[in-house]
Amino acid sequence: MLDLIVISTLNGVLFGMLLFLLSSGLTVIFSMMGVLNFAHASFYMLGAFFGFQLTKWIGFWPALVLAPLLVGAIGMAVERYGLRNTHRHGHVAELLLTFGLAFAIEEIVSMIWGRSPVDYRVPALLDFPAFTVFSTNYPAYKIFMLAVSIVIFVVLLIVLRRTRVGLIVQAALTHPHMVGHLGHNVGRVFMAVFGVGSALAGLAGVIAGPALVTQSDMAASLGPILFVVIVFGGLGSLPGAFIASLVIGLVQTFAVAINGSLASAFGPLDPAAGPSVLGDIWNVSVAQVAPIIPYLLLVVVLIVRPVGLMGTRES
Repeated sequence: MLDLIVISTLNGVLFGMLLFLLSSGLTVIFSMMGVLNFAHASFYMLGAFFGFQLTKWIGFWPALVLAPLLVGAIGMAVERYGLRNTHRHGHVAELLLTFGLAFAIEEIVSMIWGRSPVDYRVPALLDFPAFTVFSTNYPAYKIFMLAVSIVIFVVLLIVLRRTRVGLIVQAALTHPHMVGHLGHNVGRVFMAVFGVGSALAGLAGVIAGPALVTQSDMAASLGPILFVVIVFGGLGSLPGAFIASLVIGLVQTFAVAINGSLASAFGPLDPAAGPSVLGDIWNVSVAQVAPIIPYLLLVVVLIVRPVGLMGTRES
């Protein structure tokens, strides 16, 4: 039992930090621009495939720098030539644009790299066990992923809360005309914010690609839970996204590891006590319902606190 708790905690924290690394860019974009980007997970997928291709050409470490920059450049182009033109038509037009863009990116990736998983491997420098817990080796690469996620959280928090750049960016959202009169190009500010958010998603893809499966449907597998994280934590709240990522990562990891059910806890259900469907539910294990637990948590949080754990924006 102790080894299950320790290993599940490590894996849960790691999964949570990966979710945060992915959701941080979307949180920054929404908090500064009010845009809920449905294509954000697609930028994550682009980062993974760009990282894979650049790793084959020039190695993992240069790819770790260049791939997020390429994804960030694509994000800036999307904001400049897409979202900026649809912004005047409201949030529905922005959502539809990013929704269609997500499908377009997935098809383009499938055309170039195919639908089968690619051979994106952990770099040799980090391909060794960092430590051993209860006869289980814990990879050094996962520790690297955890460290990068923590560094990104600290840097973002400092930049947004303690620097002049963060002040200008936040002011550009609420008082764009005043910021413009002070000599700042508001359009470029928004473009830069969207580019940084997209680059963070690309960075998450480069780092997660070797640890997870890199294939053309990876955006669809992580996209829904990404929105659970940012709504659960509070739209636009970076600390909220951090806490929500850890909570969801730990809850889902522990749920997957638990095979218990109502039948194992209270004994088998008498067939005469109810219909057969009730018996089926009685025998369902926690591991079987683990994928829907984050969404159940989301529903509860929205009922109790619609703005999320630490959110302040109503729209």
